Amino acid sequence: MKATFNKKERLKSKKEIELLFSEGKSISKYPVRLVYKKSNFEENIKIRAGVSASKRNFKKAVDRNCIKRLMRESYRKNKYIVPNTTHQFTFMFLFSGKEIPEYSLIESKIKGILQKFVEQEIKSK
Repeated sequence: MKATFNKKERLKSKKEIELLFSEGKSISKYPVRLVYKKSNFEENIKIRAGVSASKRNFKKAVDRNCIKRLMRESYRKNKYIVPNTTHQFTFMFLFSGKEIPEYSLIESKIKGILQKFVEQEIKSK
């Protein structure tokens, strides 16, 4: 799996995001939370992912964008943890902390969440 995060892999559809939050399951390792759901989309992509940081906790857009960049980069580098499955998924990573984190913290939390996701999916098969 290439360590890329191109346009086709990004979660942008408003309908998909609404479905994800209404029907999705959640895994959390403070301060990062993953909401995921099995999906069907036409492209030959296994996972569509998005990231979000709360406007309530970070008033300045610069801070929110910084956190989102860190989360996207961490996901991009560690998405190999999720093996090629037969199902397609939508992911949304949410940052719920109160202060801007170090990259190493976010990376360790996202790795942990992805490993937990793989364990849950293997159990559910």
